[in-house]
Amino acid sequence: MSEEEAPARGRMSVRGAAFLGIGSMVGAGIFALLGQAAVFAGSAVWLSFLLAGLVTMLLAYNVVKLGIRYPSEGGLVEYLRQGFGNGRLLGIACWLGYAAAFVIVAAMLAVSFGSYAVALFIGDDGWSGWDNVFASLLIVVMTLINTIGATFVSRVASVMVIVLLAVFSVFIWVTVSDVDWSMLSFGGYPSFSKIIASIALTFFAFLGFGVMTFTVSSLRAPERELPRAVALALGLTTTTYVLISIGVFGTLTVDQAIGYGETAIAEAARPSLGDAGFTLMAIAALIATAGATNGTLFAAGGLADYLAELRQFPPLLGRGSRLGRHGGLVVTSIIVLVLANFVDLSAIASVGSACALLVFLLLAVAGYRLRSETRANGFIVLIGFLVTAVVLAFFAVDTLRNAPETFVGIVAITLLSVLLDFVWKRVRDRPGTVAPAESG
Repeated sequence: MSEEEAPARGRMSVRGAAFLGIGSMVGAGIFALLGQAAVFAGSAVWLSFLLAGLVTMLLAYNVVKLGIRYPSEGGLVEYLRQGFGNGRLLGIACWLGYAAAFVIVAAMLAVSFGSYAVALFIGDDGWSGWDNVFASLLIVVMTLINTIGATFVSRVASVMVIVLLAVFSVFIWVTVSDVDWSMLSFGGYPSFSKIIASIALTFFAFLGFGVMTFTVSSLRAPERELPRAVALALGLTTTTYVLISIGVFGTLTVDQAIGYGETAIAEAARPSLGDAGFTLMAIAALIATAGATNGTLFAAGGLADYLAELRQFPPLLGRGSRLGRHGGLVVTSIIVLVLANFVDLSAIASVGSACALLVFLLLAVAGYRLRSETRANGFIVLIGFLVTAVVLAFFAVDTLRNAPETFVGIVAITLLSVLLDFVWKRVRDRPGTVAPAESG
């Protein structure tokens, strides 16, 4: 880091960086996932979240080391570029990551928002299409906000986190104190392989941890403070997820949680807090999913622009797009609208999480190759790779047996990423194609 950049340091504390990560993880993931996770892990969802948190911590070690060594607006993409170069493998990984960590995440959040909006404002007797209306409205509104500027959202991010943690604290206090522990007995858990496979889904709720690597230039001593911020954020997030899961599955049966789906947390608050508890959790869910959708679309637009500069994505997705300087955001929002309205939520979550884990496998390989430059412990990076590979293997076997359509979806998105990269590179490399300036 040059001396000229030094004055930029000190704008963010460890707590501020941790809150940024918590805000990107806590709330939206748990609201959207709980019912779906129960399909895999039953009443052992709490254990699935605990194990997913541990896997994330292993992967985060590598990401933090890469972030400190290669601070960049490109984030995870820059780390892959450093590890593999700006070639075809990077392109495939970028399409896959863009689909998993941004498009699919935003679609799932919008669907969850729609479900809570219907439960809060319409009820069970309304038109069946209301959830699509609310989900679509959220995507359109958040797209417009991002084209105008989302500065005000970042200003209230910490406040939002505090509000959500306060609401969760109330929920945990009233539900855990009334838990029926027999509903959480080990005898009712599914097989070990099912629980391991479920980690590929619950990992989805931790995807936001990567945003903390963007705080490197704002920390006084990133080598010391970034690891502390990531550990604090993941520790609080994992603890929150585990306690909420215990509260829900110690109150609701597995079948009830699956049936309630996205609104399972709010329904679990009814026995102790009545309708007021349901309303409180529903409002918290709307805030969490709306804020996370906004942040995801904002990040997707920035990432698409960065990749267009690298020539890994077409100019249509960059600032020079025929759709205007927000071309990446507009295209992303259109794709998200289609997914949110026409793809089943469980398929969105499973496919997105599995594809994201594939990208983190590549990041682990990149981190291992760069370990001499990042000064990372190669053994820890390798363990993170192996654990992630085992989780993906169990998940692949389970989905192939019990949900072949989801397995096909994962393969299809991976192949689509290969195809998109191949087609775009053929078009890009044709004689006469004007090449935009590459990002440094």
